[in-house]
Amino acid sequence: MSFTPETLLRQWQTLRHIPRHPRKITAWELRQQLENEGFSVGKRTVERDLQALSRIFPLVVDDREKPFGWSWDKEAPSFDLPGISTSESLTLLMAREYLRSVMPSSVQNQLAPYFRLAEQKLDTLAGHSSLASWLNKVRIIPAAQPLLAPQTNSDVEATLQEALMLDRQCTVTYHRKDAESPDEYPINPLALVQRGSLIYLICTIKTYADIRILVLHRVLSATLLGTPTVHLPGFDLDEYLARGAFGWGAGQIIQLKALFTTEAGNHLHETPLSIDQEISQASDGRLRVTASVPDNKQLLWWLLGFGDGVEVEAPKELRDTIKLSLASAARRYQCEG
Repeated sequence: MSFTPETLLRQWQTLRHIPRHPRKITAWELRQQLENEGFSVGKRTVERDLQALSRIFPLVVDDREKPFGWSWDKEAPSFDLPGISTSESLTLLMAREYLRSVMPSSVQNQLAPYFRLAEQKLDTLAGHSSLASWLNKVRIIPAAQPLLAPQTNSDVEATLQEALMLDRQCTVTYHRKDAESPDEYPINPLALVQRGSLIYLICTIKTYADIRILVLHRVLSATLLGTPTVHLPGFDLDEYLARGAFGWGAGQIIQLKALFTTEAGNHLHETPLSIDQEISQASDGRLRVTASVPDNKQLLWWLLGFGDGVEVEAPKELRDTIKLSLASAARRYQCEG
């Protein structure tokens, strides 16, 4: 038998899937488990692995009937095999890639050895496991124009995350966009929200009950305090967002009626605005779309993004708002020099 790193990893995972007596697992079931982790092996290879491993480890086989069942001997000492599976490695690295900005720094530091182990595992299995190459085959791209994230202070970010986890107040130095100099004050951290490339801290300041939103990259310094966070009674993050924070949320439901060019509106056949959306063809060939949607800033920005590819018919207030915005933009472009 050729003891390559791939063979060793496969046998390692085999040992981890074998239960303790009286439970048992068949070679076919083991093959399926290994297949799920990206090891393409046949039942015969698994059987050879089991025979070889049973000469080293206290494994027992129930051969009274087929298919044979394999177990760890009930008297075998308990021990855990270090390492992680291929699927666990993939999950860890995807979490690091896509949850980095909202994963607490302390957790990232604790997971650092596992991230390195996961990288080594997938590197070793490159070319031998379908899961090992998965990271090179998937991407998440922004739906809107991508923007470079502003530089944030890693120490500040770690302190704010710790304050949020421990429910403790902290003192921050914050430089508002329109202010000449920064201000310093104690805050009660309530939540973190990422929107696009920006991260926001939802909090209250001093003893005030009104909710404030701080942009993380404008926090110049943060000091953790020993005093507990003063929570707002009844505060719920999802409810707060649903009320329209950040331009999202429910808002007032309106009946949108709009004419889209075919190029601009074709995607709405597959990704509708609402469950009651209706699409018909207007006399000029455009698509007339009717749907019940929340009236918020996000809707306005979305519609304006189509330029002359959409014409809002109703409600009148929304049509007038877009009309004024486009007219103002047109006047700017008409100005020469």
